[in-house]
Amino acid sequence: MNERTSTSAGRVLALITIAPALLIAAWLAVSLPLLLAGAFHPAPAIALFVPVAAVMLRYGLRFGTPGGGEPGESSGPDGSSGGPGVLDGATRWTLAGVLSVVGVFTVYQVFMLSEQIIVRRDPASYVQFAVWLAEHGSLPIPQDRWAFGGADPALGFESPAFYAEGGAIVPQFMAGFPLVLAPGGWLAGAPGVLLTAPLLGACCVLAFAGLVARLVGPRWAPAGALLLAACLPMLWASRNTLSELPAIVLLLGGLSLIHDARGAEPRAARAKYLLAGLALGLIVLVRIDGLRDVLPILALAGLLAGLRRPAGYWLAGGLVLGAAAGLIEGVVLSRPYLEYLRGSVVPLLVIATAVAAATVLLAVLLRADRTGGRLRALAASVRGGRLPNLLAGLTVAVFLAFAARPLFQTVTRVPDNPDDRLNAQFIEAVQKINGMPLDGTRQYTELSLYWVAWYVGVPALLFAVVGAAVLGRRLLRGRSAQWLPAYAVIVWTTTQVLLRPGITPDHPWASRRLIGLVIPGLLLFALFGAAWTARRVRRLGYSPRVLGWGKGVGFAVVLVPIVLVSAPYLVSRTEQGEVAAVRGLCDRLGPDASVIAVERATADRFLQVVRGMCGVPAARTADGATPGDVRRVIGKVRAAGRTPVLLGARRTDVAPYGPAEQVIAISTRQDGRTLNEPPRGTWGLGIDVWTSRPTGPGVPDDGGSGGRGEYPRPA
Repeated sequence: MNERTSTSAGRVLALITIAPALLIAAWLAVSLPLLLAGAFHPAPAIALFVPVAAVMLRYGLRFGTPGGGEPGESSGPDGSSGGPGVLDGATRWTLAGVLSVVGVFTVYQVFMLSEQIIVRRDPASYVQFAVWLAEHGSLPIPQDRWAFGGADPALGFESPAFYAEGGAIVPQFMAGFPLVLAPGGWLAGAPGVLLTAPLLGACCVLAFAGLVARLVGPRWAPAGALLLAACLPMLWASRNTLSELPAIVLLLGGLSLIHDARGAEPRAARAKYLLAGLALGLIVLVRIDGLRDVLPILALAGLLAGLRRPAGYWLAGGLVLGAAAGLIEGVVLSRPYLEYLRGSVVPLLVIATAVAAATVLLAVLLRADRTGGRLRALAASVRGGRLPNLLAGLTVAVFLAFAARPLFQTVTRVPDNPDDRLNAQFIEAVQKINGMPLDGTRQYTELSLYWVAWYVGVPALLFAVVGAAVLGRRLLRGRSAQWLPAYAVIVWTTTQVLLRPGITPDHPWASRRLIGLVIPGLLLFALFGAAWTARRVRRLGYSPRVLGWGKGVGFAVVLVPIVLVSAPYLVSRTEQGEVAAVRGLCDRLGPDASVIAVERATADRFLQVVRGMCGVPAARTADGATPGDVRRVIGKVRAAGRTPVLLGARRTDVAPYGPAEQVIAISTRQDGRTLNEPPRGTWGLGIDVWTSRPTGPGVPDDGGSGGRGEYPRPA
């Protein structure tokens, strides 16, 4: 293949792998101000997005010097130069391989898409948040107490993930991900919102392939795309609406932009550093814990500034701008959520403040050394000393410590609040179903490294340890400098997550903590370790044919364990039929309904569904409400000129107040749940909803039958 064809393929691969991050960053940059102003609607959003996206794409995709890089920069393990902008060594087959993996992944995930819109866990909460934004374009959500005759002690308006605050409803979570989902709602309602998930998943695979091409080498990009696409957490996450998806795209795209900025001409480099910082900072708008992930980039910006490199200021400026947008949204629109997470958010803010202060101090000290003599002496001492080898040994030691952790630690958490008690009950329910000893205080955090091994396989994990050890040593010896941002972020975040995942430990649910960066990061290290190993073996003088067979067998050894764990989910569809069921419910309610959920599980699942998708006011009976209280509220609804409609999970819940009718009868599959072994498949799920329209002061119970409910109910 001639050089022109190779350069063209490299340019295309470079472009398409960072474009998704730039587009998401542009969308968030224009959407947040509109939402804060209460004017997040299609016309102004699109009118602002088009020029902003055009500018960001123009400067973010501008090429630097082909095959460039900083003077003295070593090549990647496969011999590629890894220059900015243009991926030398990429061929048409490289590009075709990446696009084939992404294309097949997208089509398959769209076909297997989950329809989780009934609120049971976070995916449906995000869908309902996005549906509300798509329909109304503002926050908070009104309680519409007037539709129930005013406030009443027997009524409540809150539900899981939707807080009652100051006479309104405030959605849980940061608004960044719902803002990304909302255009799907404009186009096709809830189905459009759901369809966004596999598209974002495809962007994750594409962005990962781009980072692999830049840091490991273009020829490894298709393998990287396939490994991530076949991984169960990526398959599972991209069938559900989870905030990790846009966060991954922004993180991997931001790291690729930093790489592309190195060695580019000054104007292009400044733009790329600014956009990289913005993309990374905006992760905070999507996930508040994204602030933890980007702290190493802040330290890197301080290092560059201290070395009198303008790139540091541009990188820090973009990072601070993006993170500030997230924090402003959290304070203005998501304050109850941050209050709920106070125990985690406050320490995170303290750590972030300390890192920022240390970064400023580092920059000041470095700038005080005007000649750079002390810094050069220190660097020479580190390069020629024992520290590089010690870091490689420490990497292996940390891995062994995490592997041995279950031998000396059993992580527990004694419930001290209602949410913790619900979690404990849920863990006991999962333990009972799986035939395990009952202990709701168990958190299983000591198994965190084994969680990773389940999903990426032991061979990939061992290659990752080799890759991380080799990279740490090379970095301290002044080589492979292009790896520093990715290495720092991956090592920092992986260590934090493995120490304290901070999530209900049932799988595949808990795997969302790993897919955010741990799994992509370790797969990146594994591919580097494999490339480094292949290069070392090649030096032994084996023939190209033997080396080719060896690479094929080695890749199969890594891929097969990943596929074996993913196999049960490759053919299992979950949460089917929910969209049609909710549409049927909305049709039955009518526009003049005021809906009162008289049973707890139905209220938890459907209050925001009715409010957002059906477009009618919804409330729930408070704990301790009596049938007399319900009848009083029914009378107040009628007095307000509305039609009272009661919801419950069983006929007996609503029959005492009027003729009962079953409006939802879902029988589908849900994700199975395990605690101490890889997930094995799916469980059954039944959801029933009964309604009644009271026609008088009350109708005697007609002896209805019970209904089905989800079991166990997640906290």
